[in-house]
Amino acid sequence: MSNVTKEQVLKALSKIPFGDAGSNVVAAGKIQGVVVKDGHVGFAIEVDPGQAASAGALKTTCENAVYEVPGVLSVTAALTSHNSSPAGGPETRKPQPGLSEQASGQGRPKVALEKDSFPHIKKIIAVASGKGGVGKSTIAVNLAIALSQLGLRIGLLDADVYGPSIPKMLNLKGKPDSDGKQLKPMQAYGLKAMSIGLLVDEDTPMIWRGPMVMSALRQMLKDVDWGDLDILVVDMPPGTGDAQLTMAQNVPMTGAVIVSTPQEIALIDARKGIAMFEKTRVPVLGLIENMAYFVSPESGEKSFIFGQGGARQTAENMGTSFLGEVPLYMTIRETSDEGTPVTATQPDSEEAQIFKTIAQKLSNILETDTPKAAPKIVIE
Repeated sequence: MSNVTKEQVLKALSKIPFGDAGSNVVAAGKIQGVVVKDGHVGFAIEVDPGQAASAGALKTTCENAVYEVPGVLSVTAALTSHNSSPAGGPETRKPQPGLSEQASGQGRPKVALEKDSFPHIKKIIAVASGKGGVGKSTIAVNLAIALSQLGLRIGLLDADVYGPSIPKMLNLKGKPDSDGKQLKPMQAYGLKAMSIGLLVDEDTPMIWRGPMVMSALRQMLKDVDWGDLDILVVDMPPGTGDAQLTMAQNVPMTGAVIVSTPQEIALIDARKGIAMFEKTRVPVLGLIENMAYFVSPESGEKSFIFGQGGARQTAENMGTSFLGEVPLYMTIRETSDEGTPVTATQPDSEEAQIFKTIAQKLSNILETDTPKAAPKIVIE
């Protein structure tokens, strides 16, 4: 196990000159949020907004300096900046047509975003939700396993940097191997998996700004040896914030699956999630209703605790496919907590069959539909 420390990282970075004579990037307060775990290092570099375009060389210099520390296996550095308003008043920029102010990146430097290329991954699917607490990760794990049981080569990326749960749900322990250039995804239940939760302690909070989060996600996509995959399932963070928007803009998403509970308060946010993907030209492949109802173990009676049919009606109203209902089964919750997903450990159970039906329906949609390519988006 690597014994790299935060102090060693900062010492290496302090050798990089910056600003006034004798100063360096550490003394100038440019290095933020250093995280070190088993040889994997992450940090942010504060730069002035006007220097963002030319700061790539500084980022490379910082990364190379940290790689010189014995025991360092990977380095994730991100550029971040604060945009100040002119003295004459608030900065105003014309939003990009067809995008909201947030989506158009108001207040950011002008950057043309090109989609990254992943030639060995045939399709990338986001499993998303408008809000947290709807069981999105549970759905993502069991759906990924069910897809692999159809004979497909499946990867699972945990994109929820602030609240990674995939390692727990797949009972993954330890850290990924590395050949010095790429990380090796860990494997469980026929899946290849990667998560920031495999690189930091379970109880370590990720106090990172948006740009650093996106840099970490990009590294988990591009610097992981995924091999040949039919589908990469991405367990997205909840909500419709910067992480979701930037993933949609930078990753060639085949489509998105939205997860919601039946209650209206969750469906409001689900509709926002659908609208966000539509804004960024990512096709919505369908909607899954989780916690659809509770079945009494004694009587078999169904209780619609969170309402009935809300997600199905929402899918119909918004012109997207309804992929299926997942009831409230104790077995699903217990196996998820134990790291033994029901689709893998009890494949013939009623609970597992529900996920297999959804996976088959999703597979059919992917085979018959040809989603439109997302456009090149220019951030003003």
